[in-house]
Amino acid sequence: MRRNLDASAEAIGRDIDALARITDPGRPWTRRAFSPRFDEGRDHLRRRFVAGGLQVSTDAGGNLIGLRKGTRPGAGTIMLGSHSDTVPDGGRFDGIAGVVVALEVARILARRGAVLRHDLAVVDFLAEEVSVFGVSCIGSRAMAGVLPQDWLGRTSDGRDLARAMADVGGVPESLHGPLRDDLKAFLELHIEQGPVLEAERIGLGIVTAIVGITRVEIVISGRPDHAGTTPMGLRADALAASARIVTQIEARATELSAGPAHFTATVGEFEISPNAANVVPARVRMLVDIRAERARDKEAFVTWLTGLEAAPGITVETRLISDNPGVGMDDGLQRKLAEAADGLGAACRRMVSGAGHDAAFMARLCPSAMVFVPCREGRSHCPEEWAETADLALAAEVLANTVMELDRKREG
Repeated sequence: MRRNLDASAEAIGRDIDALARITDPGRPWTRRAFSPRFDEGRDHLRRRFVAGGLQVSTDAGGNLIGLRKGTRPGAGTIMLGSHSDTVPDGGRFDGIAGVVVALEVARILARRGAVLRHDLAVVDFLAEEVSVFGVSCIGSRAMAGVLPQDWLGRTSDGRDLARAMADVGGVPESLHGPLRDDLKAFLELHIEQGPVLEAERIGLGIVTAIVGITRVEIVISGRPDHAGTTPMGLRADALAASARIVTQIEARATELSAGPAHFTATVGEFEISPNAANVVPARVRMLVDIRAERARDKEAFVTWLTGLEAAPGITVETRLISDNPGVGMDDGLQRKLAEAADGLGAACRRMVSGAGHDAAFMARLCPSAMVFVPCREGRSHCPEEWAETADLALAAEVLANTVMELDRKREG
């Protein structure tokens, strides 16, 4: 039986609804980083942080931070948060719920009259989603000191990333290392973005690891010919060859996913040329997104991809586009979160995150952990994305109790 909560589902719902109304006209819900709508959302959050008793600032990485001062200078900071930007036509809760719940944790502590030794920080990371500059997790990479310097020169609509970061209050010229050395723990709330919790009727997930993500480009080259006069047996059809490769990828990934560790592989981009009805396809480019809990599974799959054999007249070329390792979440924080859930009589389960999150970069700075809540039908990155405010309130209570327990823990 769950105990009564100090968290307010109504307040969480109001804050999420208010941000949802800040969207590009006719495009629910679109508030992309570095856009006027994103700036409007940031202004709203700034006001809500102040109303929640937080001191507001923007760091050099363009992250919006609300601070609740602790009583012991130098004790360090416990940070909570996520991101407020969205994908195009994305959801109301992805990232946004994590920022709003972090703010609710600060309000819960105020209602309780809780006095913390540590500082408490609520963060809205800049551009967690893939931005107009083609890169993601900009704010958390900057905070962790791993934002590539060459990214600052990426351009979109005549503005480079450095200028865009400065326009939201960042100081990109000072990004030469980690921005924080005071963090004792980082906690992030997020919707699951998958169907497991809802299917199992469990209100909370505790993330054990965030998968590694590798992307491989495959180019299949054949020969363009007349579609009506070239006999079927004499063609070098790049599309037909690529269709066989896609089928092989799906079959191999399905085999790996049946094992004990999380694994997925997706052909998410696909281009054909010359893309004419009366021409035998000459070239296909595809991008394979590979996500794995275990590095060895990912490495084995990439090795298999690079060894794919070409049919007569067909060449297959592979190129590694990006490779981010998986990140384990802190065992001690996982235990604290589970204990907090148990203290409320709330069921929870351990699970792997198949999506990337800011917590993966925060883990470079301090012990980090994540809590998932169910989302309807597992839908995310779409207008239909939905999470229940009652689940978010429960997560806020768990996080608040975990923060208080961490604050009680003696240094060392």
